Amino acid sequence: MGRLFGTDGARGVAITELTCETAMNIGRAAALVLTKTTNRKPKILIGKDTRISGDVLEAALIAGICSVGADAHVLGVVPTPAVAMLVKKYEADAGVMISASHNPVEFNGIKLFAGTGFKLPDAIENEIEELVLDNPESICLSSGSLIGRVVYEKNAQWDYVRYIMKTIEGDFRGLKVCIDCANGASSECAEKLFKGLGANCVFINNKPDGTNINANCGSTHMDAICKATVDNKCHVGLAFDGDADRCLACDEQGNIIDGDKLLAIFSKYMKATGKLKSNCCVVTVMTNLGFFKFAKQNGVLVATTQVGDRYVLEEMQNGGYNLGGEQSGHIIFLDEATTGDGELTAVKLLEILCKTGVKASELAGVMTSYPQILKNVEITADKKGGWKTDEEVVNTINMYKDKLGDDGRILIRESGTEPLVRVMIEGKNFGVITEYAQNIVAAIEKFAAK
Repeated sequence: MGRLFGTDGARGVAITELTCETAMNIGRAAALVLTKTTNRKPKILIGKDTRISGDVLEAALIAGICSVGADAHVLGVVPTPAVAMLVKKYEADAGVMISASHNPVEFNGIKLFAGTGFKLPDAIENEIEELVLDNPESICLSSGSLIGRVVYEKNAQWDYVRYIMKTIEGDFRGLKVCIDCANGASSECAEKLFKGLGANCVFINNKPDGTNINANCGSTHMDAICKATVDNKCHVGLAFDGDADRCLACDEQGNIIDGDKLLAIFSKYMKATGKLKSNCCVVTVMTNLGFFKFAKQNGVLVATTQVGDRYVLEEMQNGGYNLGGEQSGHIIFLDEATTGDGELTAVKLLEILCKTGVKASELAGVMTSYPQILKNVEITADKKGGWKTDEEVVNTINMYKDKLGDDGRILIRESGTEPLVRVMIEGKNFGVITEYAQNIVAAIEKFAAK
């Protein structure tokens, strides 16, 4: 992880940490690095979610991009995967998304996409970082007629929606669907997409006011969608995060269908229809043990990576696979998209419901999840990584690993986007793993307080 870019772009508390000056300099540096081989005036797209800070950071990015001679094409409020898709459709040199994804409103972030629609490799991000942090004085500004222009792309939402519509066969007439937009980017596109495909839709949390994004709603707070799905007698519920690159679901009984179960559903269906390349699905070390059991029983091969959709994508590209994702709901369909896409994931699930004619609960029953508990421990920057060699923490972790044996596992890692250590334990008995997790958390908290 770099000094500016984490596992999913640059991120921090908007304005005070991720400042306007930083955003402007990222715009300048990204424009110069990503378009240095362009023989024409560079063209860079900018999208954003619904955070109140988005307008301010958008203005700073526009200023940075145009000040070095590139044109800024403003998409408005769109999902992150829309930027990745439109950068190719509009033949742009790069794309920028202003979003902190599932994080609370006070955070914001800047994600960069190359002209191919893929997120940037580490080497390119490092080059941009060096310009912003070490050599800002080497950035050459334009003047006169060489200054970039600002263009507003009024059809961006519909261009994205129409593309998603074309990825499925048929329509969704007969399906009643509950949709939680997290008061985020999908609030602008979901109604166009799902009603346009014929579904009978019930929308919740689709009234963003700039401050309510992800606030007790969306894919990180599933209670609302589960209740609304049952109350409205829907066939299935869908929940997106703030920038709609994630999707989780619930069945008609209000039971959560997480990313692991979605991958199991997609793997089985795509294998049966001959669409799962190499019969392989790419997952991360956080994937539930139940998925690996499902895969073995159903003849699905599994490739495992470290946490982060960028690492899933790298493995998919290296191995020639077309399906991968994370428990959090980042699902990548590489035949149709270059990044995780919540609304694409949703329409793929609805397509399977329509074609198989079975209930969502029956689809999700293909996989039985092991009990899993995830706890977060706040940690300051000076203590990051230190817990890995602290004797008491190490001994505590090893003791519980020995107790679990082959009936579970412990995974502890630092978040790539927040100042947190994440403690995850799986096992057969929820009460037992809860006790183990609490004791490990206590040991890490004791270290953090030293």
